[in-house]
Amino acid sequence: TSLCMEARSSKILSGPQPDHELVELTRFPWIRLCKEDFDFEYRNPDPNTPGFVFNMKIIESTRESYGILVNSFYELETTVVDYVSKECSPKSWCVGPLCLAEWTRKVYEGGDEKEKPRWVTWLDQRLEEKSSVLYAAFGSQAEISREQLEEIAKGLEESKVSFLWVIRKEEWGLPDGYEERVKDRGIVIREWVDQREILMHESVEGFLSHCGWNSVMESVTAGVPIVGWPIMAEQILNARMVEEEVKVGLRVETCDGSVRGFVKREGLKKTVKEVMEGVKGKKLREKVRELAEMAKLATQEGGSSCSTLNSLLHQTCAASHKNQIS
Repeated sequence: TSLCMEARSSKILSGPQPDHELVELTRFPWIRLCKEDFDFEYRNPDPNTPGFVFNMKIIESTRESYGILVNSFYELETTVVDYVSKECSPKSWCVGPLCLAEWTRKVYEGGDEKEKPRWVTWLDQRLEEKSSVLYAAFGSQAEISREQLEEIAKGLEESKVSFLWVIRKEEWGLPDGYEERVKDRGIVIREWVDQREILMHESVEGFLSHCGWNSVMESVTAGVPIVGWPIMAEQILNARMVEEEVKVGLRVETCDGSVRGFVKREGLKKTVKEVMEGVKGKKLREKVRELAEMAKLATQEGGSSCSTLNSLLHQTCAASHKNQIS
């Protein structure tokens, strides 16, 4: 929200520069964004469109609120958190990652294979084979064309990496004979899965993701680097942060270099292999595992998120008590 408000005041969205040209933010000079980083509703100059009105109401409500609870942790975004706390209103409190709250890995009694979902059994087999797995999922809202889906399928196939790909059964079809061709190292899942359990599995070493924030947090806390493929909403900004600021992932290459462009199989294959097998991938993995440990400590007693939550409770209770007296 802060970036969207700043983008408007910095004239990024209405300036004369090309859509792909990066511009510094006035109040966040270390961040450079372009028009393409924002959905059309933010860039549309017509203030009467439903999308524009809705987004402006969100911004106005945010400005008028007591504060914002953020599903993140201080160590992940230190510079931004410090700056926002001093210079921006309303105040923000990092109380995450929320995915660490009361999550426990399911234990399948007695190792009974009949109890295990087939994707867990498949991952266990890859672990026995010492084969690193790329988990691929694009969330429940992403709209992907048939042409783009085919490029994803071909890119994963030609990358030669082991992969577990979750797709929406009702809407997405695959090339004829695809699952048979990749069966020795790839599996396609069409039912519901426990994404957290997959990311925490020892065989999973990469996550091809749309970069929704919950997915980013789950990947970071699991110590798994990200192959970013943002599609909509705030995912483009999240992907830029993942690659350029936090440095725990790489974005896929689009055929025209734009942030929302078509991705060909060659671009996907190149990025996947770099993250899973390359020198950059090794560095990303080291960084994300450090952050995973920091995330765990943040949510424990005395950690940054735990202390922030206690401070928030103290402040709100004190404010409520003061209002009652007055």
